[in-house]
Amino acid sequence: MAPVPWFPFGHSVFGRYGEYAKVPAREVRHGIIVHHPRFLVVPKVGMRLNPWFLARAAARKLRALQQSGFDPDLIDAHYLYPDGVAAAMLGRAFDKPVVMTARGSDVTEIGRLPVFRGKILQAAESSSHIITVSNSLRQELAEMGVRTPITTLRNGVDADRFHILPDVSAKPHGIDDFHLVFAGWLIPRKRPDLVLKAAGQIPGARVTMVGEGPELPSLKVLAQSLGISSRVTFLGQQPPEAMPGLLGRADVLMLPSEREGWANVLLEAMACGTPVVSNAVAGALDLVTVPEAGRLVYSQTPEAYATAIKDVIYNHAGRRSVRAYAQQFGWREVSLAQQAIFEKAVEEFKKGQAVG
Repeated sequence: MAPVPWFPFGHSVFGRYGEYAKVPAREVRHGIIVHHPRFLVVPKVGMRLNPWFLARAAARKLRALQQSGFDPDLIDAHYLYPDGVAAAMLGRAFDKPVVMTARGSDVTEIGRLPVFRGKILQAAESSSHIITVSNSLRQELAEMGVRTPITTLRNGVDADRFHILPDVSAKPHGIDDFHLVFAGWLIPRKRPDLVLKAAGQIPGARVTMVGEGPELPSLKVLAQSLGISSRVTFLGQQPPEAMPGLLGRADVLMLPSEREGWANVLLEAMACGTPVVSNAVAGALDLVTVPEAGRLVYSQTPEAYATAIKDVIYNHAGRRSVRAYAQQFGWREVSLAQQAIFEKAVEEFKKGQAVG
């Protein structure tokens, strides 16, 4: 079940809300039935009310599913707010165990705001287990006061989908001719400006910016002011099926985000044999642990990133070595560990019911 905000118009002029309106009430993905109940989003105050509206919409659908013969053993929510808070409401209403997964800004941004922190802590208290995608998120939740058992399960990578392309060279041609890529929302928190400023210090860098966002106009102006417009391509948002090719044809992926939980794009790039240069935050600290994976940058300046990029190019381990490291992070082990958490949560919940 994946609830979506209700919106009456499906035209592209309405942006992501227009896209929400096009989502079907029911669809099948990879043989799995997915329901999309609608929930109300109120402008201005919607953030505070979202968990209640989300839970209400999901409860209606869940009751209908129960009447049709399907009764779940457990409620699993991804992202602590509003999803986790809504799931905790559902757990109490339907007498089901709840497992929640923290993925990044739900802890590092929303969780730091007092008005939302209390709701997250209350939801965590009533859940059976919490999963985080990085150790830093687990530590921050503990510091917030979460006493529920917490396990770090890092996201995996689909190594069949993300792979070394047959027509790319094993290593970059050199510092005078290499391809740098950024993939993500063009928003201040992602610091895409640092990508252009770092590239401006390396004449041989060709840059591809993948993504959309409010910073796009200013980034184009910045590229012109740096004199690198001829070396920068703004591709806009790309479909998922295009990403293996975009990442696989790059020599380095740069991700200077101020905050990240676990950036899947880092691992996806590595699976393509492309090393990364990332800000030394959260999940990146757990992932970029060997030289072949790439470099972590602690000083958030164009000079520091340019130095790290040059280091990767000069000392590139070769695509096969980069991919071999990424293949350690497969989905099988993650999925089995998550299944074990689910089974334990259901078993302990039933025991609690029997005692009660």
